[in-house]
Amino acid sequence: MTSSTLTSKSYAQEMLQEQHSREVRADDKVEEEIQTLSQVLAAKEKHLAEIKRKLGINSLQELKQNLAKGWQDVTATYKKTSETLSQAGQKASAAFSSVGSVITKKLEDVKLQAFSHSFRNSPTFKSFEEKVENLKLLDILMMMMMLW
Repeated sequence: MTSSTLTSKSYAQEMLQEQHSREVRADDKVEEEIQTLSQVLAAKEKHLAEIKRKLGINSLQELKQNLAKGWQDVTATYKKTSETLSQAGQKASAAFSSVGSVITKKLEDVKLQAFSHSFRNSPTFKSFEEKVENLKLLDILMMMMMLW
């Protein structure tokens, strides 16, 4: 190996060691910040507990307040949901009513057409139709005779 190759390798190793050292220092700094924040949080929680004690707020009262707030939220949500479902029900009812009316009308039309068709093919209607035709012919003949 040449001296330049050795120098390049040692330079690369030094750079890697330096990079590693920087990363370790950065990790140490992050760990330090985490530790500091944990201590600050613990101090604030202790201070909060002291304030609650002075105000006479205990765990049972806190639980009652949380339950009351939760119940209030559930009631409000139920009310909103109930109103929404009621409106949806009214709209659905109107839509079904409209569809029902259309179906009823169509069925009446079909029924009328079927009745009309069967009535026109009945012997009574045919006989009546022939009589009307005969009367028309008679009227025409009488008019012709008058004119003659």
